[in-house]
Amino acid sequence: MASWRVGSLILCAFFGCCIPGAFGQEATKVKIGFLRTAEPRTTISLIEQPAPNDGLAGAELAIDDNNTTGRFLNQTFSLEDVKLKPQDDAAAAINALAGQGVSLVIADLPADQLLKAADTGRARGMLVFNAGATDDRLREEDCRANVIHVAPTRSMLADGLAQYLVWKTWRKWFFVVGSHAKDKLWGDALKRSATRFGAKIVEERTFADTGGARQTDSGIAQIQRQIPSFTQGAPDYDVLVTADESEVFAAYFPYRTYAPRPVAGSSGLVPTSWDPSMEQWGATQLQNRFMKKFSRRMTALDMQAWSAARMIGEAVTRTKSGDVQTVRTYLLSPDFALAAFKGQKLTLRPWNLQLRQPILLSDGRNITSISPQEGFLHQVSELDTLGYDQPETKCALK
Repeated sequence: MASWRVGSLILCAFFGCCIPGAFGQEATKVKIGFLRTAEPRTTISLIEQPAPNDGLAGAELAIDDNNTTGRFLNQTFSLEDVKLKPQDDAAAAINALAGQGVSLVIADLPADQLLKAADTGRARGMLVFNAGATDDRLREEDCRANVIHVAPTRSMLADGLAQYLVWKTWRKWFFVVGSHAKDKLWGDALKRSATRFGAKIVEERTFADTGGARQTDSGIAQIQRQIPSFTQGAPDYDVLVTADESEVFAAYFPYRTYAPRPVAGSSGLVPTSWDPSMEQWGATQLQNRFMKKFSRRMTALDMQAWSAARMIGEAVTRTKSGDVQTVRTYLLSPDFALAAFKGQKLTLRPWNLQLRQPILLSDGRNITSISPQEGFLHQVSELDTLGYDQPETKCALK
């Protein structure tokens, strides 16, 4: 055996990445599409404005990770970034990717665009990984057999928060929901969780978005008067829970409510799939690599995209194939598990193709807790206490 090959085998064995038969096997080239929208996301806080490569950076780091192992197995991974403008057609973008030989696509798209991309991709034999959309309907009545969901659902996020609030015996909620459609969807998920785990909403109020430039017109003095007035007169409550996906008001609530109570939901204590402060279970190593490569912190969307690309890499490595159906079959098999620095191996729910995962609860600086909480049991996996369980599903995969 040539000396270079002996040396490579020693290195491979040392790092635990060697698979029998890797040397001499036919090269596998895997092109992954990254389909995302160019629509900007507005935030109240200037320091929380998303980076232009939010999500994409996570996928790029995972491609590096895939290629680290792939070089020993004669496998290479590449990423094709496609950014959709508001007037662009998701179906046309999918067809263009298919024309480039891409059959595996990571998507950060709103629900309707994701469905359009998935339905077009199905005819081309493509598998889509939803890294951004949290809509429960995508996993339920609008589920697709060629869409694997890496992003958690609103119901999973809401259940993760509700479990902790109930564990703390903060069962009486003063609930404030925004006036936009996605605020109401988040609000419905939180109300479902309250009912599911035994919390009580003592009063619900709607915070109407009256427009204006939120970062310049509100003013600290005006907010300081408005929020106490808005929250005055509520029945006795343990925690104020906000549903504000549109980022209109929730960030103004902590330390400004009429009664001295904690705030949770869209601000204060926030449920998320990932947080820059996460450091347990080797997460510091991932955070440091991300910071070194991109000079910023890793967001939840980055982590969801990283997980999607790593799922593809894991499947290709284990099956020695980049074939779409082979990848999908492996991911749905009992052999698949993703190590994602969350203390548990992540697997797929076979009934709706949702990735099981813990939900982090962050106060913006540290991880306060991680759900599922102690005492919330399940006959299959405690992770299935988060979100819609199999007996509740409306999904019929076709």
